[in-house]
Amino acid sequence: MTTVIAFILMFGVLVFVHEWGHLIFAKRAGMLAREFAIGFGPKIFAFTKNETLYTIRLLPVGGYVRVAGEDPEIIELKAGHHVGLEFNEQGKVNKIIVNNKSKHPNARVVEVERADLDHRLVIEGYEIDEDEKLIFEVDPKAYFVMDEKETQIAPYDRQFASKTIGQRAMQLFAGPMMNFVLAIIIFFILGFIQGVPVDEAQIGNVVEDTPAEQSGLQTGDEIVAIDGQQVSTWDEFTEIVRNNPEEELDFTVVRNGQEQEISVTPASIEQQDVKIGQIGVERAFDDSFVKTIQFGFTQTYDWTKLILINLGKLVTGQFSLDMLSGPVGIYDATDKVVQTGFINYLMWSAILSINLGIVNLLPLPALDGGRLLFVAIEAVRGKPIDPQKEGVVHFIGFALLMLLMLVVTWNDIQRLFL
Repeated sequence: MTTVIAFILMFGVLVFVHEWGHLIFAKRAGMLAREFAIGFGPKIFAFTKNETLYTIRLLPVGGYVRVAGEDPEIIELKAGHHVGLEFNEQGKVNKIIVNNKSKHPNARVVEVERADLDHRLVIEGYEIDEDEKLIFEVDPKAYFVMDEKETQIAPYDRQFASKTIGQRAMQLFAGPMMNFVLAIIIFFILGFIQGVPVDEAQIGNVVEDTPAEQSGLQTGDEIVAIDGQQVSTWDEFTEIVRNNPEEELDFTVVRNGQEQEISVTPASIEQQDVKIGQIGVERAFDDSFVKTIQFGFTQTYDWTKLILINLGKLVTGQFSLDMLSGPVGIYDATDKVVQTGFINYLMWSAILSINLGIVNLLPLPALDGGRLLFVAIEAVRGKPIDPQKEGVVHFIGFALLMLLMLVVTWNDIQRLFL
């Protein structure tokens, strides 16, 4: 149950932050954000605030922000349509009843001759059995009502396509950007909680009843050489120790500004069928404010670099597709991480946030990076690509991504039971 809660919380935060970035910059640009969703599939919770429907959906495989101009649900009023019109106090149409007009006795039924709900915001037509042509002004925030479901109209200036290239690019980039920001914040928190690991091979704590304690190593000691080989980082120190189980090593240690020679014999432990050396010391941490701030940025940069390198290996065939993990694999990994403690859980969340940001920036159809690519092409061409053609590309891309998700999930399930 602890793992389930931890996974749901982590998933919810990562997706929420990503989609919140899209939502904020959509609203800043004046776009009509129709829906902010966590998950896909059937709704399990929903409420509406400030024009936007907020939903939590059943399948925890992502989320989305639906912006006006990108969705197909807006009804197109054509000549000959009979619609009911309701008006606000200013005499403008605030509800357009598409069907079930009998349920709205106060609506004026009109046969549409022409409607412009993008620019002029008018409906031209005739009341039933009347010859006089009427022109009705439509409120910019009027609603279509179809099957008793209300959908706000979207004048062109509220649609995604009406905005500048910069505004559209920023709205698309904001989601991945917020994932990187979240990672930086989590690393800040880690730095404040535990301090920042020092680069040098400095001992922060000596575990009782271990080779380190028995040899006389103390907290604050800095190992500068082992068997005459210079050691400058903690990673170099641990690598030498791990590679020499049950072999006596001569440490050159700096203590209170003076060098000392201490002999230590690492204990041998088995890890993944391989024997490694261990002496029983913990790394030293620096709790200075400046180091903590730097830690947030340096860790985000280092993990971003590592993920990109591994992604490059996947593209070039150095890594197999079998090494990818989906929600099932991430859940299994989260279960293992949760058992190791809260600090590692925070670290894991930050790494996944960076991974989510990078994956969404890939120039693949249906992802933020793919849509950014179309905006970039428009900037170079000086005119947009046909929306229908772009829509087909994204639809095919989304279908392929779902297929990939199924393959990866199947691999995850096989790994769990093999």
